[in-house]
Amino acid sequence: MPSCVLAYSGGLDTSVILGWLQDKGYDVHCVYVDLGQPCEDREEIMKKAHDQGAASAQIIDVQEELCKEYAFPVLQWQAKYEGLYLLGTSIARPLISKVCLQVARDVGAEAYAHGATGKGNDQCRFQLAAEALDPTVKIIAPWRIQEFRDQFPGRTELIAYCAEKGIPVKASVEKPYSSDENCLHISYEAGQLEDLTVNGVEMVDFGMGVSPQDAPDEVENVTVEFEAGIPVGVNGEKLSALEIVETLNEIGGRNGVGRIDIVENRFVGMKSRGVYEAPGMTVLYSAHHTLEEITVDRDLIHLRDRLAPEVAEMVYYGLWFVPKMDALFKFNEEAQKYVTGEVTLGLYKGNIMVESRTSPFSLYDEAIASMEGGGSYNQDDAEGFLRIVGLPSRVQGQVRPRQY
Repeated sequence: MPSCVLAYSGGLDTSVILGWLQDKGYDVHCVYVDLGQPCEDREEIMKKAHDQGAASAQIIDVQEELCKEYAFPVLQWQAKYEGLYLLGTSIARPLISKVCLQVARDVGAEAYAHGATGKGNDQCRFQLAAEALDPTVKIIAPWRIQEFRDQFPGRTELIAYCAEKGIPVKASVEKPYSSDENCLHISYEAGQLEDLTVNGVEMVDFGMGVSPQDAPDEVENVTVEFEAGIPVGVNGEKLSALEIVETLNEIGGRNGVGRIDIVENRFVGMKSRGVYEAPGMTVLYSAHHTLEEITVDRDLIHLRDRLAPEVAEMVYYGLWFVPKMDALFKFNEEAQKYVTGEVTLGLYKGNIMVESRTSPFSLYDEAIASMEGGGSYNQDDAEGFLRIVGLPSRVQGQVRPRQY
């Protein structure tokens, strides 16, 4: 009997796919990649897989790896897809593929199955990562198979299938939006959220924090410590990468930080609407950017900022295990060498304010920057500087005068 590994969340889609693959004669090995999904019952999910007759089912915890080896390098780039999205789902997908391929190798499975649709980005992220690691891998993507789509043309049929089989799922016909969870963020999409006239942040039952309106009526300060661009501590306590994210999720979440509602451009070409919450990573992005302001010189930070959208796009598309990304991460190891210090932020009802920033490598010279006299800056030097900078414009103005 053929066998496959299924990236299994225990949600609506993968619950149906497990049954469908079994109907097609596969022994299915379910792999729940533990990314710190904050709202999921792992024991219940494993029980569901076993109850459905999975050949095996296991949980593999990669939360620390996700934060340290995937999220923090992207944070160092200040990479945000289309200027807003912190890439919480995108970052995790290559890691899921890596883990599933490792399990497939261990159990001798011949294929790797996932529940991503043929319309979405995740199919790209899963497959591009898997094929980069194992060019011979066989991918089973039921949503790209006509027979599967004929049987399940929509979420109503998926829910009905689970009801028929006695499979418990969170989704319902009345509230059919889907979510993807990990320790970095939760995303919400589909169903009623596809209607752009609906207020998404009012509809969604957020899992990581309160609304800004319900947040405390006083500012809460939080201090984040960095070494070479990597977060290493919160409020004076050294913590692991995962502990930092979890701590800031709690602090940011209770202050209503990190919710967005956007329409983004998918890799496959369409626009889609997503509601996201990422309290801890939002705090980290703000603290990291604040520290860079005093520790990275102008030309280097401007170059990094020109490249950051490229990195965000590659992460969003799923181009993680490629030479270009390897090279860009190596570039940032050098660029972030002096991004060391502490930043204190004030959190208040969804807002983030800078309270203080310090670094042993600060390039900020108060004497030079002051509007008062003093420091090593000689304002007379600006005359020659501007004459040289303006030389091309003066020459062109004589040859080709502009109307004004």
